[in-house]
Amino acid sequence: MKNNKILLGHGSGGKLSAELINTMFLPAFTNEFLSPLGDQAIVNINGTRIAFTTDSYVVNPIFFPGGSIGDVAVNGTVNDLAVGGAQPLYISAGVILEEGMPMEELERVVSDMKNACERAGVQLVTGDTKVVEKGKGDKIFINTSGIGVIEEGIEINPHSVRPGDRIIVNGPIGEHGIAIMSVREGLEFETAIESDTAPLNHLVQDMLNVSKNIRWMRDPTRGGLSSSLNELAQSSKKGITLHESDIPVPESVKAACEILGLDPLYVANEGKLLAVVPAQEAEQIVDVMRKNPQGKDARIIGEVVDDHHGYVLLKTSIGGNRVVDMLAGEQLPRIC
Repeated sequence: MKNNKILLGHGSGGKLSAELINTMFLPAFTNEFLSPLGDQAIVNINGTRIAFTTDSYVVNPIFFPGGSIGDVAVNGTVNDLAVGGAQPLYISAGVILEEGMPMEELERVVSDMKNACERAGVQLVTGDTKVVEKGKGDKIFINTSGIGVIEEGIEINPHSVRPGDRIIVNGPIGEHGIAIMSVREGLEFETAIESDTAPLNHLVQDMLNVSKNIRWMRDPTRGGLSSSLNELAQSSKKGITLHESDIPVPESVKAACEILGLDPLYVANEGKLLAVVPAQEAEQIVDVMRKNPQGKDARIIGEVVDDHHGYVLLKTSIGGNRVVDMLAGEQLPRIC
């Protein structure tokens, strides 16, 4: 590795994260289930395909417009299962508490987790709690794991994508990251920016009811659209072309990004998914997505191409082209 110490950028979901995984963890634990490096592992138990995922949440601040670390922890795990084509069923929660955290804040976090479980239709069935000394944590860290079942006929895999396939996003990007940054930086905007944190399993089920031919899905959390689509381009060895004018970015998010010097394509989301689908089924899938509250602003934003293999190219609104590279450092630390 190029760095001899852990940096914040190693948690960005971008280049440094990939380097850490590929040079440290993958060589030690590589196997057929881990090697695809998806948001979930797919295992077969007695003929039933099971999706298994885990994630840790270190959000700062723990409460922000539109959500909290509690609902993000549940929704994030539900969504990692859903974008693998699984029906989420059960989750676990490991909670690390800092000495001195007010009980009323913990109660609020637990209530948000409970409500998120009910909204997604999953059960929290096991867990663990630990406490560290004051100053050794940051109020609360949460680890959640989840399992779900994948129906026959669903094969969501980056190697399934084909040139001509369309890329769909289910709504406006950048809201989660900017909602958190607005609290951190004390920024106020004419229009309030709230996190988009939400469970996407019901939306994904609507999509799969229309077509079992969805090639690939991912929820673009850390590193935003850029990191997710770069991972797809590199895994599939295909090119990705995006159309800037078709990517939904709220004006308030654009304004905030200009103030903060950020690119919306790299800003984290917690209630968004990207899907690659066959061109002939794209409009039908978008139509059914728009009937679901979590997909009412769904649209096609690009396509897979047999060109610039392994790269993401953005066709800008002024007629130019630029390469959208994977995030190099940490744009927004402690975002999820």
